[in-house]
Amino acid sequence: MKFNPGIDIIPTSEPIGFEFGTDVFGPEVEYRRLDDIRKSLREPDCDGPEIVYAIAMDVGKKDHFDKLNKLHLLFGVVTYAAGKLGEEPIRSQGHVHKISPLSGWSTPEVYEIWAGRAIIYMQESAKNDPGCCFAVEAGPGDVVVVPPGWAHATISADPREPLTFGAWCDRAYGFEYDDVRARKGLAWFPVMRDNNKIEWLPNPLYENCELQIKKPNDYSFLGITKEKSVYSQFEEDEARFLFVPFPSLKANVWRRFLP
Repeated sequence: MKFNPGIDIIPTSEPIGFEFGTDVFGPEVEYRRLDDIRKSLREPDCDGPEIVYAIAMDVGKKDHFDKLNKLHLLFGVVTYAAGKLGEEPIRSQGHVHKISPLSGWSTPEVYEIWAGRAIIYMQESAKNDPGCCFAVEAGPGDVVVVPPGWAHATISADPREPLTFGAWCDRAYGFEYDDVRARKGLAWFPVMRDNNKIEWLPNPLYENCELQIKKPNDYSFLGITKEKSVYSQFEEDEARFLFVPFPSLKANVWRRFLP
């Protein structure tokens, strides 16, 4: 990988998944297959890799196992296949985080790109009016934060190489898909033509909206720095990412948030 995530986890391609170092704990890898996400694609009958991506939720250094549980923090890692889904890039289907029984909030998520090129797409709502819509372009070492309650999806921006990323999540995580699936996806569809450049097409099942394409924000207002991986920053200060399971700690930030 082009970026050192600060934890001994290596993505694999054959089979798609992860290798964990001797000091790292992790679950059996879960797979998302093409048939699992067809309902959220612009072309549900498209061809593509049978296994679209592999997920290992709840990984970390063994020395941190009890601490992560106590703090209600969960670290997850995901790696995508190379290729396309018809004319669309490899991508997740899109969801909103369920209301956490711990905080009573739909919790935020902190992404960190490890390899490949990513677009973190997010919109304020999965209802008829999606509100503000952003496509945040990110590469290895970049961090992108999705605020509470926003619908979002992760997109691989380069079909020639797999995308791998880590993310801080609420330990009581869960996903809501109903509104996204009812509108057959999010408010904007990414499409790749022959030049492998992404074009954005509006989903007619939403009200008219604008899409803002941008680079990641400077998240120093959340205490996140650019010098070290987000896992290393957790090691330095275990309270740094408590706003993930407890979003009310940054309630003033979410009201004027720019990803």
